[in-house]
Amino acid sequence: MSNEKDRTNDDNARSPMMCRGVRGAITVGSDREDEILEATRELLQALVAANEMSVDDIASVYFTTTPDLTSTYPAFAARQLGWYDAALLCGHEMAVPGGLVRCVRVLIHWNTPKTAKEIAHMYLREAHSLRPDRKNVPPVRPRQMSQVEAAVKFLAMTL
Repeated sequence: MSNEKDRTNDDNARSPMMCRGVRGAITVGSDREDEILEATRELLQALVAANEMSVDDIASVYFTTTPDLTSTYPAFAARQLGWYDAALLCGHEMAVPGGLVRCVRVLIHWNTPKTAKEIAHMYLREAHSLRPDRKNVPPVRPRQMSQVEAAVKFLAMTL
């Protein structure tokens, strides 16, 4: 009887379970299957360790690679680690001029009582440049008018 009462009190004291996003990224030296899988396993293991995750609490994982990585699916690395029950999906990042090359990114949807501020995100190797200190993020600029919009606005003012 006392064990059941203790369990109930413990359950009431816990924070509610939420689905949280856990982000990470890592770069590789070349588009080789073994390199991509090794780096992806390194990243996933670091995220699991840093957040004290149980793989059973992972709902889904979205992997992306830069367009220059095509030799394998990074999700295969998660399967190699035994992540058989989580939904996994792969895609490519946008090809932004001057963007980081040879990069694998991950977004893990994790069921946890932790708050968003308690989540540890990991950016390894050259990917550390993807997550600048939030204080250094430039302010949002006002939307710039296209040349057509400017011409229409000018004509409207002159007519």
